[in-house]
Amino acid sequence: MSFEHAPTREPENGPDPEWAESASEWDDTAEPEPAARGGRRVHLPAHKMRWGLLAVAVGAVVAAIVTLSISGFRSSHGLEARDPGGGGPAGRNNSVFGTAKSGDCLSWTNAKTLDLAKVNCADKHLFEVTADVDLSDYPGREFGPGTRFPDSLRFAELRDEHCVTAAQAYLGGRLDPRGRFVVGMINPGEPAWNKGDRTVRCGLQLVSATGNATQQSVGRVREGDQSRIFDAGTCIGINQNLPTNEPVDCADPHAYEVMSTVDLGQQFGSGTPGNADQDKYMQDQCSHVADSYLGGPKALINKTLTIFWDNIDARSWLVGSHKLNCLVGKGTRDGFSSITGTAKGNIMIDGQAPVPPPSTGRSTPAPLPGAAPPVR
Repeated sequence: MSFEHAPTREPENGPDPEWAESASEWDDTAEPEPAARGGRRVHLPAHKMRWGLLAVAVGAVVAAIVTLSISGFRSSHGLEARDPGGGGPAGRNNSVFGTAKSGDCLSWTNAKTLDLAKVNCADKHLFEVTADVDLSDYPGREFGPGTRFPDSLRFAELRDEHCVTAAQAYLGGRLDPRGRFVVGMINPGEPAWNKGDRTVRCGLQLVSATGNATQQSVGRVREGDQSRIFDAGTCIGINQNLPTNEPVDCADPHAYEVMSTVDLGQQFGSGTPGNADQDKYMQDQCSHVADSYLGGPKALINKTLTIFWDNIDARSWLVGSHKLNCLVGKGTRDGFSSITGTAKGNIMIDGQAPVPPPSTGRSTPAPLPGAAPPVR
């Protein structure tokens, strides 16, 4: 038995109007000259924003598709369901896979055998079933008795054909295309297929930018907020200068740390706020929390860190995703510096202790939204 999750838009080179405003940041490590205080917005290139600044952008999930395709997560025989109460392969009628239906939440302990167990959706789980689809009900001979087990590309097509629609129906048309969850599919695996099982399970799950399906969620997606956020104090891992979208211990190398969650719905009405309005509000909220979170008004400067946040687009806003994280890290031309240690205490940046900028004795003006990190 194995599973697929839906790819999102493939990153492209060059400008992309849809993403050109998708993230904002400001840096408090440099003291602007008076002539610069009017502020000049700096937007990262679209491709760098997708794969660098926030990796929480849904485009990063495309990397997961490639990773899954080459990592053995889908074997030629599929991943077999196993009865949690026994050690051997489970039959269709008594396996968790064979009885899973819309609204069920599943978990497993081994991604290679996918030893599925049904769990209470209020508890931690890895997969929320949106539909079970019997491919043998569809016309044609492709899925008839004795037919070959589809390859991974065909299963990806079937996932896109059936599971995206199933997710939209399950959520009442409220699937956030830039939200926390991606559309996935579990197939029965080749041994079960050869015995006549043609049923696939569509669902929703969290998948990291590196393709690991190990992030657990709590509560049903249709009953919660799909905003792409993490709890305060969470550190997000780093791989080749890019965030992995997976929480790690803050003592381990990471790209950035979550300081707080801001609900823009409390500030703005039902209409989607523009990016400029979001930036203004988020700058105020994030700069305020930074002082207390980092340990004082000069901590951001002394640690040479940058505060940044994402933006919410109209599609996400209309389905109810109104929350953003205030994040702290250190951007580079190629993505992020590697940080070890929580930003609340002593940190190392790329293996070195941060060197505070020299004090001029002048008061430091308020940081400007969108200010790019200084080139060192």
